[in-house]
Amino acid sequence: MDGEGGGGLKPMDSEQLREYGHQMVDFIADYYKNIENYPVLSQVEPGYLRKLLPDAAPNRPESLQNVLDDVQSKILPGVTHWQSPNFYAYYPSNSSVAGFLGEMLSAAINMVGFSWITSPAATELEMIVLDWLGKLLKLPQEFLSPGHGGGVIQGTASEAVLVVLLAARDKTLRRVGKSALGKLVVYGSDQTHSALQKACQIGGVHPENCRLLKTDSSTNYALPPEIVSEAISHDISIGLIPFFLCGTVGTTSSATVDPLYSLGKIAKSNDMWFHVDAAYAGSACICPEYRKYLDGVEEADSFNMNAHKWFLTNFDCSTLWVKDRNALIQSLSTNPEFLKNKASQANLVVDYKDWQIPLGRRFRSLKLWMVLRLYGVENLQHYLRNHIELAKYFEECVGQDSRFEALSGMYTLRFAVGAPLTERRHIAAAWKVLQDEASTLLGAPLQDNGNPS
Repeated sequence: MDGEGGGGLKPMDSEQLREYGHQMVDFIADYYKNIENYPVLSQVEPGYLRKLLPDAAPNRPESLQNVLDDVQSKILPGVTHWQSPNFYAYYPSNSSVAGFLGEMLSAAINMVGFSWITSPAATELEMIVLDWLGKLLKLPQEFLSPGHGGGVIQGTASEAVLVVLLAARDKTLRRVGKSALGKLVVYGSDQTHSALQKACQIGGVHPENCRLLKTDSSTNYALPPEIVSEAISHDISIGLIPFFLCGTVGTTSSATVDPLYSLGKIAKSNDMWFHVDAAYAGSACICPEYRKYLDGVEEADSFNMNAHKWFLTNFDCSTLWVKDRNALIQSLSTNPEFLKNKASQANLVVDYKDWQIPLGRRFRSLKLWMVLRLYGVENLQHYLRNHIELAKYFEECVGQDSRFEALSGMYTLRFAVGAPLTERRHIAAAWKVLQDEASTLLGAPLQDNGNPS
């Protein structure tokens, strides 16, 4: 069929961008306006889309309206709507107007900011905005850019734990010799995110040397320091080398907080790297009443929080701070001829390519900067507190129905509140679904009718 305006889209034309950009924003705004009406979980069968789309790309350009019609009729039915107010799975992955605007601007500039010279503002804004967020979280000074540490935006928490594990591995091997790789041991709990195991696989740590220590309800599934100490002592006695310990603030299964201070002391006394994964729960710690959950972070070598989970920053934006940036750089730096420049060679600047796995990187600090500026700290705190209140309301609902209880050691339903559009009425509707299902399963009518007021 004929292309846009007869001649198709040009690679980049400001007036076409204006026209079609407005059309796309209208489409997206309508999507959000109606998102509550979609089933949260996609209802399609595997392979559904191949039956609906041609088996080859078109030779001639199509109209944007045709493409958007296909998105509406063929793509959206195959989407699980993470931004729906009725989405309670996994953890939230927040979008927001500010995050979306930042994402648009990043896409518009579309630079690849691997070193300072490739776009100085991208590097310098990232340093500044991570110092801002670090201060909001009351992180130790050593994690901020004026010292020997600093912050960097990774894609995900999995990348964050991988880069610090590699830094810790190489730091240890420089001390004990490269041939000792097979003796290196990593520690976490059986509640630690599976990203730790993947990092071990990638980093060459033997699978049998990844210790995921058992936790139980006596500590609310937190990692007991004495269990860690015993495991480390045993491994040292058989000639192994403990080098990495991962603590969690807000585990995936139950939002448990590990005892950071005690774990950090154990790590330090054994010359180990201590990483704190607060990917989900870290956001809440910008509220003074929840900051206590980071107590002990001063003992950590690295700290990670996903702004793209619960901080209104569109995916991806995983913030990582380290106390010793040279440990990352020594492990991850490369310096081929085509990347050399005066600023880097004079050691005057930060080159974030040496703090991450890939070379290329997006201008992700723009959207975090815009979220902080367009909402402000007070509104972000209010946003987080509201979700916590909604979660408490759900807990009250559970408490008023004797068929359900908040206890461990039995079949568990995990309910994660955090979508930007979720309101109290959505919680009530979800609770009604759970009650109806319970009545069906148990063959008994609802015992305690109604929701808490």
